[in-house]
Amino acid sequence: MYKVLLVDDEKLLLDSLEIILSFNNMEIIGKANDGAAALTILDSVAEACDIALVDLNMKGMGGIELIKVMKEKYPKIKILVLTTFYDDRNITEAIAGGADGYLLKDSGKDVILGAVNNIMGGITVLDRKVMMRLTALMNSNVSNGTDEDCSDNIGDFSDNMTEREKEICFLMAEGLTNKQIADRLYISEGTVKNYISNIYDKTGIHDRVKLIVELKK
Repeated sequence: MYKVLLVDDEKLLLDSLEIILSFNNMEIIGKANDGAAALTILDSVAEACDIALVDLNMKGMGGIELIKVMKEKYPKIKILVLTTFYDDRNITEAIAGGADGYLLKDSGKDVILGAVNNIMGGITVLDRKVMMRLTALMNSNVSNGTDEDCSDNIGDFSDNMTEREKEICFLMAEGLTNKQIADRLYISEGTVKNYISNIYDKTGIHDRVKLIVELKK
């Protein structure tokens, strides 16, 4: 049974989520209407919390700031953003800050339940509209010539990478799949996967989406 913290300034949504999750073998350990209230709850029940569902636009401490604080103080707690906003700034800041998933509030009960289970299983979950915005942002950066900036960012945390690993980082940031990278470099897809595994270990970022966002910052 997953233990869940709900953070949103819409009382009706909090109550609805509590009912939905409670009827699906999840325990609500607290409800907060802003980030500060959420942190107060976590001060006493952090060890009992598995995942937090967090809105972004709230009075007082908003979701972006809360995500950053939570990941610093309680890195084991997973965070699923549940919001109505999917603009470039909110998406990149939430994911770069440590969010493990990003859904829109109109996603529906089954999608939200599935996202919680996937995130607890170590899988990053992004709403289809969010993924489209993220892909468009990456493509825009490349078409505007910011791939040189991307190379600079790779250099920021790749001192111990090989030239091949840096090259694969660059191609991942361009949005290429493992197969496309393999075809581009004339190596096998399995070899690409091995390189990416090494990159994850060296950067400390074990998620493709979060690594790409970091490279694009």
